[in-house]
Amino acid sequence: MTQTAPRSTLMTVEEYLTYDDGTDTRYELVDGELVVMPTESQSNLNIAKYLLFELAKHLPIALIAMATEVEVSGRRAKSRVPDLMVHSEESWAALSGGKRAILLRDMPPPALVVEVVSPGQENRDRDYRYKHTEYAARGINEYWIIDPEMQQITLCLWVSGQYEDRVYTGETPLQSTIVPAFTLSAAEILGFGQN
Repeated sequence: MTQTAPRSTLMTVEEYLTYDDGTDTRYELVDGELVVMPTESQSNLNIAKYLLFELAKHLPIALIAMATEVEVSGRRAKSRVPDLMVHSEESWAALSGGKRAILLRDMPPPALVVEVVSPGQENRDRDYRYKHTEYAARGINEYWIIDPEMQQITLCLWVSGQYEDRVYTGETPLQSTIVPAFTLSAAEILGFGQN
């Protein structure tokens, strides 16, 4: 169940950037409301950490980020926090000297975002429906949806303003346009979450 932080008015992105409730609670901003991010399972954290190290074999480590936010389009102010992100050279440069790791809408988009789906229909809807649309509208070249429950990985490739989805299962290697030398299969990635 989505838990929103108590507030009487909707927030702007500017208010969100300065918000501090004095806790370590992590939030996303969804249509002007603070939404508490659920605690990740150890399995999901293992998958994200594994991908971090695997991507670092092919990309400069500085371009790979965890916990970097990205402002996306919506009816009202909205900011998402992907599990993993690969910056473009331009998005990495845009963050230089900033006080907070957030790519605002007037900044270049990252090259790739990765979401590891948490259990439950609400999480599935968020990653497959809402973020799918938001990341495409932001012009992010690739969006990977890693789904341990369904045992599949969906690579969403940005083509002419929308994503074309490819679903990977089993031993077929992923075919990334951002990381062409990446050869891991869905089974290898998902299997790491079970170790």
